[in-house]
Amino acid sequence: NEVEKKLNTNLDKGLTSNEAQNRLDKNGKNELTEKKKQSMLIKFFLEFKDVLIIILMVAAVVSLIIDPREWVESLIIFIVIIINAILGIIQENKAEKSLEALKKMSSPMCKVLRDGKIIEIPSKEVTIGDEVHLEAGDYIPADGRIIENASMKVDESALTGESLAVEKQTDIIDGQVALGDRTNMVYSGSFVTYGRGKFLVTAIGMETEVGKIAQLLKSTEEKKTP
Repeated sequence: NEVEKKLNTNLDKGLTSNEAQNRLDKNGKNELTEKKKQSMLIKFFLEFKDVLIIILMVAAVVSLIIDPREWVESLIIFIVIIINAILGIIQENKAEKSLEALKKMSSPMCKVLRDGKIIEIPSKEVTIGDEVHLEAGDYIPADGRIIENASMKVDESALTGESLAVEKQTDIIDGQVALGDRTNMVYSGSFVTYGRGKFLVTAIGMETEVGKIAQLLKSTEEKKTP
């Protein structure tokens, strides 16, 4: 009841279509966002902006001018710089692919209670306060508080690393507990393996636990070596 009041929703009828649209306009769609991608050529040239790389390139050119016969050393320096740039691009692409993999984990469709009726909508249109209905095999489209549970078990291995399905319940949990111990909650990116249940959406998109992981992938910066 406290969650129902805080989210300003209705357990019996769900959100109205108008209210859901207003919340979508205010909070945005339930999807992971990613920064604009750069072309491979731009990424390659950006790898050379580091001060140390510029010093090495200047040293190689100066070495070649002073003694053209000692071209091997200059060549080795240029080869190392190019290999470094290639490795940098590979690492950046891995981070981008990780974010794409997280986006694919999102459920394409889900069942929600709107205007007193259970309807099926794209998961990106789910908003805070929606009442989502789950059954075995369903992917969970957003984070939320369980309000009804019938022997529901959820696979949360993508988030917690826990290989066994977690048994869910509706009781209050006192105090701050780790994500894996919040058995009265469900999280985006996990899926129901057994039973059925309902939950109220408390977080969508980049505010979900999966969204926080995506944010970390997006905001990774190159660290300077000691």
